[in-house]
Amino acid sequence: MPKPIVVLVGRPNVGKSTLFNRLAGERLAVVDETPGTTRDRLIFEVEWTGRVFDIIDTGGIDPSQGSVSRGAQPLSIGSSEYIDQIRSQAEIAIQQADAVLFLTDVNDGVTPADQEIAQILRRLQRKPAGGESVAFPPVFLVVNKCDNLAQETGIYQFYELGAGKPYPVSSLHGIGTGDLLDDLVASFPAVEETGEEEKRVKIAIVGRPNSGKSTLLNRLLGEERAIVSPIAGTTRDAVDTEMVYYDTPITLIDTAGIRRRGRITPGVEKYSVLRSLRAIERADVVLLLVDVTVGLTDQDAHIAGFILDAWKSVVVIVNKWDAISKDGQTMQDMTLQIRQQLRFLDFVPVLFISAKTGQRVDQVLPLALQVQEERLVRLSTSQINQIVHQAQDRHPAPTSGSRPFKIYYGTQVRSDPPTFLLYVNDPKLAHFTYLRYLENNFRDAYHFLGTPLRIVLRARR
Repeated sequence: MPKPIVVLVGRPNVGKSTLFNRLAGERLAVVDETPGTTRDRLIFEVEWTGRVFDIIDTGGIDPSQGSVSRGAQPLSIGSSEYIDQIRSQAEIAIQQADAVLFLTDVNDGVTPADQEIAQILRRLQRKPAGGESVAFPPVFLVVNKCDNLAQETGIYQFYELGAGKPYPVSSLHGIGTGDLLDDLVASFPAVEETGEEEKRVKIAIVGRPNSGKSTLLNRLLGEERAIVSPIAGTTRDAVDTEMVYYDTPITLIDTAGIRRRGRITPGVEKYSVLRSLRAIERADVVLLLVDVTVGLTDQDAHIAGFILDAWKSVVVIVNKWDAISKDGQTMQDMTLQIRQQLRFLDFVPVLFISAKTGQRVDQVLPLALQVQEERLVRLSTSQINQIVHQAQDRHPAPTSGSRPFKIYYGTQVRSDPPTFLLYVNDPKLAHFTYLRYLENNFRDAYHFLGTPLRIVLRARR
């Protein structure tokens, strides 16, 4: 079951970033007294009373001001472009969210901007399929900066927004956030105990804008299912397409291009990046498309980092192979360059294709399915302990101070991704280089092609 999404909305400088940092437990969002400091959406995983959800910080929207800046160009409040931008952001947030935290400021009271945002949220809420009277997603009205009892008495004026019960909180000091989170988590759909669902392999196609993702999707499907354009950013949504490949049901997920954060424009495109990151989270195998005419960029490495953080299997697809001049050494040189720049993904296969001409596209799905098979491999406990003992015999763990790091035994606790639990004398004595050495020994015994391995250490009592 996918994690619920909670979106923070409100006009600028009401404390959205401060509340985000409070819930995330880290200083992730930039906090400043200047309205509109938050330029990029931030996503963070939060756990409360056993429920895990993603919270998203957004830039403020303020219809009451005379203008708002988008990049370096101000937009007039009277322009239809600005009103459409506000409505577009709110609409996409509602469509993506399982709950909305609508932030206001107790010191400012109810402002015209708050009233307009409340109207936008009410218009965009929808009735659930079951026909209940409760609108979805639920909106929680958060009155921020209630740092003392005297300020809390000012929350009652916010009932006029028609957004339900106001929750007095102090994002700065953490006052009232526990009660808010209790009710927020209670509003999430119950975790359903589903039976064996259809075994579909989910393959996401990700990469920078205009790297050929939609062209590859159309080539794999044999039809023009996705819009293809030379204009970067044509694809806005993560689109699921089901197909059957030699009796194997597959879901192909085409995603919007992921730009560098500084180049993401406000509005729809930022939510497109969110959808792409969530597509990575939903996928079993991710096809990372690289434009060979541009070469492997820092942004490609960042996207690879997103994939690895989500513990997903990867295939690097080098596209537009038909668009460059080549000799007998070009493919080998390009492979070496990719290995050097993606050192943390040295276990990943690399395939050179042309989605436009179809060159080697017939190898994409077989390779992705092979990677998925290796993702599900489970080694026996005897195999694991043999690998670990032989690794220690060849290269004992370095000693930290006077205490050597010892591994007693291990077992594989899960697949998807393969996760190995090692019982040791003290996890703090383990150096990351030795864990990498153990991972390489596991790969020597079984390749685990394109799949990250998790090694968890636990002290033996």
